[in-house]
Amino acid sequence: MPTAAQLESLYRVGYQLTYFMFQPIHLICVDNRTRNVYILAGYDEELEFQITLNGDVF
Repeated sequence: MPTAAQLESLYRVGYQLTYFMFQPIHLICVDNRTRNVYILAGYDEELEFQITLNGDVF
């Protein structure tokens, strides 16, 4: 289950990807080992993001 900080960052990243950049989001999942949220986006799936437990985006 994502933390509140991860959900806030996920909303912000998802909004920026779809509303401003017009990029599709293909996958959102939680890595069971690190508990980071993983996002795969872009027309050719070339955009990757990880959101840490405290909401930092890499």
